[in-house]
Amino acid sequence: MSAVTSESTPASTPGPGTAGSGRKGGTPNGFSLRDVLSGNGTVTVLAIILSLVISGLLIILTDEDVLEAAGYFFSRPLDTLAAAWSAVASAYAALFRGAIFNYRGDTFSEGIYPLMESLTVATPLIIISLGIAISFRSGLFNIGGQGQMIFGAMFATWFGVHLQLPAGLHLLLVLIMGVLGGALWGAVVGFLKALTGAHEVILTIMLNYVAIHLVTYFLYTPVLQREGSTNPVSDFLPSTAVFPLLFGDSFRLNWGFVVAVVATVFAWWLMKRSSVGFQLRAVGANPDAARTAGVSVKRMYVVAMAISGGLAGLAGMSQVAGTEKMLNTDVAGSFGFDAITVALLGRSNPWGVFAAGLLFGALRAGGVTMQTETGVPIDIVLIIQSLIVLFIAAPPLVRMIFRLPAPGALQARATADPVTQPALAGAVAATTASADGHAAPADSATIGDAVGVAAGDAGCPEPAATDPSTPTPAEGDQR
Repeated sequence: MSAVTSESTPASTPGPGTAGSGRKGGTPNGFSLRDVLSGNGTVTVLAIILSLVISGLLIILTDEDVLEAAGYFFSRPLDTLAAAWSAVASAYAALFRGAIFNYRGDTFSEGIYPLMESLTVATPLIIISLGIAISFRSGLFNIGGQGQMIFGAMFATWFGVHLQLPAGLHLLLVLIMGVLGGALWGAVVGFLKALTGAHEVILTIMLNYVAIHLVTYFLYTPVLQREGSTNPVSDFLPSTAVFPLLFGDSFRLNWGFVVAVVATVFAWWLMKRSSVGFQLRAVGANPDAARTAGVSVKRMYVVAMAISGGLAGLAGMSQVAGTEKMLNTDVAGSFGFDAITVALLGRSNPWGVFAAGLLFGALRAGGVTMQTETGVPIDIVLIIQSLIVLFIAAPPLVRMIFRLPAPGALQARATADPVTQPALAGAVAATTASADGHAAPADSATIGDAVGVAAGDAGCPEPAATDPSTPTPAEGDQR
């Protein structure tokens, strides 16, 4: 059997595509261009491009000039094509001018104003999306960001309006109270799930409605309502409780964006470098295995929802202490549900969420300019966002459209040999089948056949010695 075992080793012999050519164990030492193209990052970029293309087709189909030119398409087809190109180009150019840079501005401030506005809009979206992403990584589908954001905004507003403190201390207290308000509302979900096993989706949906109606009630009572007003709005926060502007009075961007960057770094450190983050990821990957390893799954549910809610509350605080400077019933808007989209687009990775938040902030800011200048409905921006999520959620569809290989397919094709690999695998399995290291008699022929097939192209080495007790085919016929 030692001869058979020794014959099984040519699988590790250097050859084309193996260790002798820069590969070890069938794994490439470097990445080819097609390896890069098959990655998740490329799929994300292509999903965005594909959504822009489809949205461009919708712009063409709804543009009046294009529809008018299409009436005489067969007589003058170039007019229709020119109108279609003009409709799409002008719409996306307006989107760019409203989101990134206004190249028609007379001054530098006017030119970069759209970028500052995009960062302002993206600030609360980034923060709340980080919280949603952490809950996703922990195995919890938190769709209660809206309610948690409202609670953070309520706590921040009350302490901002009813207390008079020095500038730095007041703002710090408002920030802490915003985080605390969201964390408490999120922890309620984690506690109920840990205690009763109730599903977090149902809990967060119901608590969203509770938070919405609760803030409406408080804004109609002296608890939060502005004195002398009949509208559901609070008093303006004093200057000591709001974020200072980051680049002067020309822009709305404030230090809340710096808080969003710090929150991203915190989320990255929490999930990648801390023991709590390791336990959260373990629970998200496999609660039973985490429980077996000694992790308190119920405690992690409460911790995950508290952290997620705390970040959502911080987003609410950034709204009332940053851009709005007061509280109203629409403080959360659609941030709670947009955050789910951003978290999915960022694949629940903190820096991916940060980039996705910037993208959605730019789409929001640029969509207004696109509608104002070209008449394209702002709903096109919502379609773009929806298509991005659709394609991100279905990467095989994107790979099929652009004919990209699946992850690992290139490596499998490069290293697999349809003749020798199955045979050698069978030889190794047969050699190690028994406890004493010797294969059963019936397996010896299998090993010999496997080695013979595997080495057939290598000059037909001498056959391995067989067990004397094993009958030869001729003896078997005589018997």
